Amino acid sequence: MKTKKSILLLAVMSFFGLANLNAQNQKIAYVDSDYILENIPEYGDAQEEINQLSKKWEKEITALFQEAQELDREYQAESVLLSEDQKRKKKEAIAAKRQEAENLRMQYYGPEGELFTKRTELIQPIQEKVYNAINQVALTKNYAFVFDKAAGTSMLYCNEKNDISDEVLDEIGNVMQTVRREDRKKN
Repeated sequence: MKTKKSILLLAVMSFFGLANLNAQNQKIAYVDSDYILENIPEYGDAQEEINQLSKKWEKEITALFQEAQELDREYQAESVLLSEDQKRKKKEAIAAKRQEAENLRMQYYGPEGELFTKRTELIQPIQEKVYNAINQVALTKNYAFVFDKAAGTSMLYCNEKNDISDEVLDEIGNVMQTVRREDRKKN
């Protein structure tokens, strides 16, 4: 009976010893996805294109709302001189112009609007390249975990030697236009 307990105790201790040893051998790294994206020229170009479209669309929407306001001012100024039928028609025209502006806003900025579609078209392929590069670096360097510092992960401490962001940029192939962190520190 004592031998069985000793063997069981030895087996349990061995299990926990191996589990502890395995945990100590796991490598952990982190990336700063903001830093990576800032150093990918295609991402900057995509952001600029999206910003330009957004400004253009905002002008169109603002113009329609201003037209509705102008129609409303005209109505307010003329309302005492108008018949009930004319008042109704003017109110309908004002409401239609406001509705046109709202519809255009939803067309551009709604959950499935053109902005969402354009972002998906331009940004998603870049994000996939980054994700694939992170996976490749993690597999090559045998990392068990890779955290994203920029994604709001609660990271209380991070040693800079574990930052693989530059290696991810190398893997993506856009290093010609990047400034590595250690080069920045030297200047």
